[in-house]
Amino acid sequence: MADARQGAYEIIQKVEDGGYSDLLLDGWLSSHPGIDPRERGLLTELVYGVLRLQGKLDFALAGFCKQPLAKLEPGARRLLRIGAYQLLELDRIPERAAVHATVELARTCGMERVSGLVNGVLRALARQQSEIEWPTPEIPRPYMEHVCSLPAWIAKEMMRLLPNSEAIALAETMAGQAPMTLRVNTLKTSRDDYLAALEDSGHRAHPCTYVPEGVVVEARGDAPLPGDREGWYQVQDEASMLIAHLLDPQPGDTILDACAAPGGKTTHIAALTDNGAKIIALDKYEQRIEMIERGAKRLGCDGIDARPWDLTERPDFLEPESCDRILVDAPCSGLGVLRRNPESRWRRKAADIKTLAALQTTMLNQVAPLLRPGGTLLYSLCTFTSRESEDVVKTFLNEHKDFVLEDLATVVPEGWQELIDQTGCLRSWPHRHHGIDGFFAARFRKAD
Repeated sequence: MADARQGAYEIIQKVEDGGYSDLLLDGWLSSHPGIDPRERGLLTELVYGVLRLQGKLDFALAGFCKQPLAKLEPGARRLLRIGAYQLLELDRIPERAAVHATVELARTCGMERVSGLVNGVLRALARQQSEIEWPTPEIPRPYMEHVCSLPAWIAKEMMRLLPNSEAIALAETMAGQAPMTLRVNTLKTSRDDYLAALEDSGHRAHPCTYVPEGVVVEARGDAPLPGDREGWYQVQDEASMLIAHLLDPQPGDTILDACAAPGGKTTHIAALTDNGAKIIALDKYEQRIEMIERGAKRLGCDGIDARPWDLTERPDFLEPESCDRILVDAPCSGLGVLRRNPESRWRRKAADIKTLAALQTTMLNQVAPLLRPGGTLLYSLCTFTSRESEDVVKTFLNEHKDFVLEDLATVVPEGWQELIDQTGCLRSWPHRHHGIDGFFAARFRKAD
């Protein structure tokens, strides 16, 4: 029978070797279709929780381990983190069971040589966890690093952008689980009908705050989500759903989705136009193009021409001024989605921001000539750094005098006004805006 803890150990090991937790988790679950729903839930929580709270777990473990954690072999650290997460974060698992299961996991994974170490450290943590002197919010940086589990440079960036109280609130939100949100595929069903189907299947859900197609799944039942094979829904955060609406696609448009994979926004654009637009979807990697095509087929989206292309070069198969609308959802630091991609908080470095901003500027420069006069160019990111957002916008406007920045406050619905900042750009914050991901979007119009 498939074991959640062993699965978590294997997945986290592969993440440490460079893999991606979401893809690895999906692959593991697909290869173990008979796993008990409770084990499935535990596996998911262990993988995402251990990766997300690695900093917090290490702070706690350091007080009970005679050797520095950095000097332990990777497998031992992995086991200790899995055990510590159960002790510190999962009240439903008795302490004795958590310790015993982790020691057994060491043996199962061929790590019996460290089983004594694992047993001793976790038993000490179980006995004395109430004595851990956790940093408090009164001193923000250590609290954000060791309790909210953030690398120092990300904590510093949050404090630079926000007042201390808000930076702490953002860090606390990023330490928690992301909400499960679905975009109802309006090509096949309505949100009301899908909410009813969720209820009938034993799930508890409610409509999203901002987007008319969005659903938040509050609690999952034992049954699968209804309509998976039929393409009734797409897993997608509400902040991500905002982007296609801001592009304002219309039937008959020729639309370039310049950084399209995995295709959530692409297929949303198709749905908003009732399959009435011509959409060119680009991504650098061939295998990611296949993801777009599979998703489009599942959702019943027509008119999508998906092609591999490295956008550091101008797409030579597109004529100048041939696109009515262009979306550049650019590669970025991803700090707004740390809950969903927990390993990225440990992989990204402060030095990456400068490189990413240069790439984002290049991509905007490459697509600008493809937009017709009067057309719309939307630039979006799932991050909040100023260098990748307002600095890139300023650079682009300085280099392209035929483009103007639109004030989104003049065009979005009344209920979206709180998402628009003083520059007229969209900026969502997880701690402010009903738990949605952190996104930035700027909309440009090309002069007639």
